[in-house]
Amino acid sequence: MSPGLDLDAYGRRTGYAGPRRPDFETLRGLHGAHATAIPFENLAIQLGELPLRLDLEGLQEKLVVRRRGGYCFEQNHLFQAVLRSLGFAVEAFEARVRMGSPTLLPRTHMLLSVALEGRAWLVDVGFGGEGLRQPVAMDGAVSEQPQGRYRVATEGALRVLQSEQPAGWMDLYAFEPVPRQPIDFEMANWYTSTHPDSRFVKTLTAQLLLPDGRRILRGLDYTEVRNGEASHRVLDLSEIPSVLRRDFGLDIPDGARFRAFGPA
Repeated sequence: MSPGLDLDAYGRRTGYAGPRRPDFETLRGLHGAHATAIPFENLAIQLGELPLRLDLEGLQEKLVVRRRGGYCFEQNHLFQAVLRSLGFAVEAFEARVRMGSPTLLPRTHMLLSVALEGRAWLVDVGFGGEGLRQPVAMDGAVSEQPQGRYRVATEGALRVLQSEQPAGWMDLYAFEPVPRQPIDFEMANWYTSTHPDSRFVKTLTAQLLLPDGRRILRGLDYTEVRNGEASHRVLDLSEIPSVLRRDFGLDIPDGARFRAFGPA
């Protein structure tokens, strides 16, 4: 077990009570439990709770003890520690987000790769409501998931996570399958959480996968998808704390002031 890692507390936070073996059953169960229990959110940036810490103690205190969420660097660093404590062979990669756009963006996404039973698996609990509920094989095989179909395509030296859309396969993000070190993510985390042009500085977001859909809050736009049916509405600014508490399980007080909406 990783020093300082409380697996029992993590299991209570995610609702995972299954086996703790380094096999695919455990990996799949842990991934699904984490992705549907811990919201993807950037509230620490929006509330001025900086700097964002990526050390294990700080991540456990925020995501497990305080029952908050986080974005990719926080979520996947914690998940990496959990997997390694159970004996999984796991590496971390950097990715450029695409979301169907040809614009070249910086490497501001963290994902994991697990070598298991003769295959490499893309593992990512930190891509928000549009992300994965289960691991995806790196060999191009299509993964059928409750939120849709995913695959990892090859593009020269790159690998590209794609999701199937009505118009075809859409690129979500691209990455080199080259292991990165913690300091690489510290640099990317600093840029993402502080640069004035970062989308996480400019826009409030909270996202959560559900067993039958997803919830996505971006700015004042709130979308909930259940069983393939989407409902959307525009919130009043005063509604955001109550929506975060009720629909995302995040303890945000009324009257909270978010950077994206300017001074109160």
